[in-house]
Amino acid sequence: MIAGITTFFLGLMMLFREAELRAVLWRVLGLLAGLMLALMLGVFFFSEYLASIWIPEGDAWYWVVVGYIASFFAGLLSIVVGAVAFVALASAAAAPWLDTLAYRTEKIMGFATVENDASWANQALAAMINSIRPLFGLLLWGLLALVFFWFPPLMTLIWTYGSIQFLNYELFDTQASRKDMPFKARKQNMKENRWFWLGFGGIALLLMAVPILNIFVLPAAVVALAKYDIEQHLTTQSTVEQP
Repeated sequence: MIAGITTFFLGLMMLFREAELRAVLWRVLGLLAGLMLALMLGVFFFSEYLASIWIPEGDAWYWVVVGYIASFFAGLLSIVVGAVAFVALASAAAAPWLDTLAYRTEKIMGFATVENDASWANQALAAMINSIRPLFGLLLWGLLALVFFWFPPLMTLIWTYGSIQFLNYELFDTQASRKDMPFKARKQNMKENRWFWLGFGGIALLLMAVPILNIFVLPAAVVALAKYDIEQHLTTQSTVEQP
């Protein structure tokens, strides 16, 4: 889990440190900021709606405490929903720039790669198609969470875990697509490195709740995974070449 968290922050630092990566970031920043502002409005209204359902009516003193707890979980659940929606939309809308970020990261790491030269429409469509199967998985987690709708803490926990799983597929999509990894191989990778992905997706989801910083989460994740992938490849190559 620590490895996943560390990998993410190393990618975030590299994103701001390297001029080649910053140049791409500034080009896509307006799009990401616009999406985030729109979804923040949605998160606010969804939180208000949930709170109105969960907060009980009554005059007893403990209803006030219950009301605060319900409001807290309504806000938390809404933020998680907003984070999932943002990453899903942004990963498709910004697909070409994200691929360029991954390409330049690999190039900086000294690894010869090829940039995706498909049109924006084709790359965006491919990203959306790659989101379909993970989305079904998220819906299953959502149905399970609904079973505990009247117990907000457990519902929020279940939905958050399912959202981390979905976010990981979205954050991994750029690098996995560059390697032509099918869904089965992506799923196997996450299964074999469960704790890494839990830390990586968990810190990404947490930072999505931080204003301003949240718009950098997706680009940072793409850089982080490209960097990590090259490091793993070079480490494996070095091990094989040793006598």
